[in-house]
Amino acid sequence: MYSIRLSFSKTGESLTGRSKWWGAPDLPADSPYPVVHCVEDGDEWDEPLTFLCQIRCGDIAALDPDNLLPHAGMLYFFAAVDYFMGMDCPLFTPMGQWPDELVRIMYSPSCDGLEPYEMTWDKTGESVFLPAEKLDFESCGECEEGFKLLGRPYLTEINEIYDDDYVSVLQLDENDDWGLRFYDCGMLCLLMRRSQLVGRDWESAFGYLHSF
Repeated sequence: MYSIRLSFSKTGESLTGRSKWWGAPDLPADSPYPVVHCVEDGDEWDEPLTFLCQIRCGDIAALDPDNLLPHAGMLYFFAAVDYFMGMDCPLFTPMGQWPDELVRIMYSPSCDGLEPYEMTWDKTGESVFLPAEKLDFESCGECEEGFKLLGRPYLTEINEIYDDDYVSVLQLDENDDWGLRFYDCGMLCLLMRRSQLVGRDWESAFGYLHSF
């Protein structure tokens, strides 16, 4: 199996409708933003998941010869990572396998008519989204470290739990520029069975966090 390495770069260019890490997701007009319903001390609210990235699938088609991912449209990744960036987060994000609602993969078959989703802080009116960074892609081995699409997890501890039938659809490493750290030293992988991935069963995706 192969993987696709992700690299990031700051840019002043507009990344609307393009592959990007952070920023606001460019969603179809009728697409709801993914949230987790929370209940605490008698209060109830919907907590938005953190938008990680969007992949313009045409950008990776040449690097995905087995067509594990779509080769047209836009793919979106969300996960509850606020705590690991030093932000307040009411969601419990355990070691090991996460509850399904803590990660979400979404897909739009078309890149036409997509617009940045607007979400602002109540007190300041500023966007809640981090500045977008440009994404570039290159082929790499199936168990590489770093940020990548497809292949197997870099960490042996995860591979010992989930056999070769599972694909690491997105692997998140640590990044000092963003203050992203999974406890002492760890990684988060969004996993799916290969048959679920080929069948585009995005709701079957789940997260697994391992840290030393």
